[in-house]
Amino acid sequence: MTKGTNMTSLRVALAQVNAGPDRESNLTTAERLLRRAADRGAELAVLPEFFGAYGPPDRMRAAAEPLNGPTATWARGIATALGIDLIAGSFVETADDGRHYNTSVHVGRDGDIRAVYRKIHLYDATLPGAETRESDLFDHGSQAVVTTVADGVGVGLSVCYDLRFPELYRSLADAPDVRLLVNVAAFPERTTRDHWPTLVRARAIENQSFMLACSQVGEHPWGRTSGGRSMICDPWGVVVAQAGDAVELVVSELDFDRQRWTREHLPALSSRRTFSPPAALRS
Repeated sequence: MTKGTNMTSLRVALAQVNAGPDRESNLTTAERLLRRAADRGAELAVLPEFFGAYGPPDRMRAAAEPLNGPTATWARGIATALGIDLIAGSFVETADDGRHYNTSVHVGRDGDIRAVYRKIHLYDATLPGAETRESDLFDHGSQAVVTTVADGVGVGLSVCYDLRFPELYRSLADAPDVRLLVNVAAFPERTTRDHWPTLVRARAIENQSFMLACSQVGEHPWGRTSGGRSMICDPWGVVVAQAGDAVELVVSELDFDRQRWTREHLPALSSRRTFSPPAALRS
């Protein structure tokens, strides 16, 4: 492997879990999968949304914690112990001003928090079996976030429902040296089959970036079901690795030479033009 933006590959892992309200049990499962990822040579690992505690609204409010609380502290410890970069899914953050956010953090191999992303698009939907009003619990984040993993690879961060908003991913892909786009999710089972793979592949293709999409899986104790199928897509939109319908680990080697070839021979990112908005229709 070479350093910086000329590096040729990166070994990554997605840890697909089924979390409930019991933080200790959830973190034990996450640690087991991350240790297995490190044993398989992963340099960057990703956990899903709410990997540390997941439950109905009252339990999520009870699980709220500051940025230096138990979930981030655990993530810093395990990243240091294993010597990996870790995108630590998300947790309910209580900010200094008292607001609550759905927050994802990138922890470096030295245990430092390198980036903090607060979910911008909140999931307010009335689909049967997946009814949610995240805005009743969280405040909207307002800042797109890019971080850098060891060896200089740029990574754009996002959480679950963000996946449906391509303009966010384009802004991330436009940042210097971004090669990877990450989405951490507890994607509802109801929309996983029809929407998840299409959206993940679309974000990879249109931004000519690797897409790492890590979701929770299975039925949760209070009746919600997550769809699983965590996947890694290459910049051509090919699914190079995918989890199934169980708690499991997905590991793959990202080929940056393939990404460079794609961007050179199909220069969609550099072919973009500015344009005026549509004119009003004539009556």
